[in-house]
Amino acid sequence: MIKILKLQKAVIAFILGVIALIGYLIMSNQEIEESRYLLSIAGALFVVGALLFLYPILFSKKDKAGCVELDPALKTDSESPESSRLADE
Repeated sequence: MIKILKLQKAVIAFILGVIALIGYLIMSNQEIEESRYLLSIAGALFVVGALLFLYPILFSKKDKAGCVELDPALKTDSESPESSRLADE
């Protein structure tokens, strides 16, 4: 499902954000001043991940019936000729 909706990059951005946040917590416990840069990177990755999650919603296309198609190039099983042939029988 994640591959169909093209959300893999968003999930990767969130995972990297969590890793950067864990690194910040470890570095801040040891009182390293450069840990604030890691916190900034984690925040930026979370923002980018949120924007990437919105991408399929903002750029989806509506068909004639008013239903939203997130991936118009992908054909569903109901539109295949085999399923229409089975429905005729």
